Amino acid sequence: MEMPEITKVILTSLLSAAVLFLIAKVLGHKQVAQLDFFDYITGITIGSIAAELATELEEPMKPLTAMIVYGTIAITLSIISSKLPRTRKYINGTPTIIMDNGKLYRSNMKKAKLELSEFMMMCRQLGYFNLNDIQTAVFEYNGRLSILPVSEKRPMNPADMSLSPEPEYICAEVIMDGSIMGENLHRMGLDDKWLSKQLAAQGCKNPKEIFLGVCDRNNKLTLFRYEK
Repeated sequence: MEMPEITKVILTSLLSAAVLFLIAKVLGHKQVAQLDFFDYITGITIGSIAAELATELEEPMKPLTAMIVYGTIAITLSIISSKLPRTRKYINGTPTIIMDNGKLYRSNMKKAKLELSEFMMMCRQLGYFNLNDIQTAVFEYNGRLSILPVSEKRPMNPADMSLSPEPEYICAEVIMDGSIMGENLHRMGLDDKWLSKQLAAQGCKNPKEIFLGVCDRNNKLTLFRYEK
């Protein structure tokens, strides 16, 4: 008995989503967070092939094979650039200095295919409305702009004041959306009894009242309650 067409569409769609998910997991978060030129092309291509696979009922193996080939190429190039750093400039490109010491490099802007208006917009997005506040501007290979401000405009840090503050650590979430995160709690050497005392001390009877609870290395519990 031949399978109904709607069932075939559902199955090929599920197959497409599963393969796309697996390729994305193998490629890692870089595909989402930091797109370079080849990642951008690969992402669009694999997405297009995945859409074709979802509706290809006669020969789904063709787009499936193409997805696997593109995924393999991306993984291979990632391994090559990791093992052979010198190849990165050919695969990913290189950063380009757009501005340095008060001078704009028009030739570098043309090389990076960056218009002056785009450069000004990117500066404003980073909080630099006056180019005199910029010491060096570098156009990275992933299309983002990195700026080094002039020394008079950079934020003051503890070293400027000869201070040595205590190191800070990431807080652990011990309550999320009303649920106790037991693993995080135990990793910090704490238990439910300690948490109950801390909740009571802050006038909370039940963890269900808490949207988010975080604890630092000094066992200080900070609570964010649900909005009433």
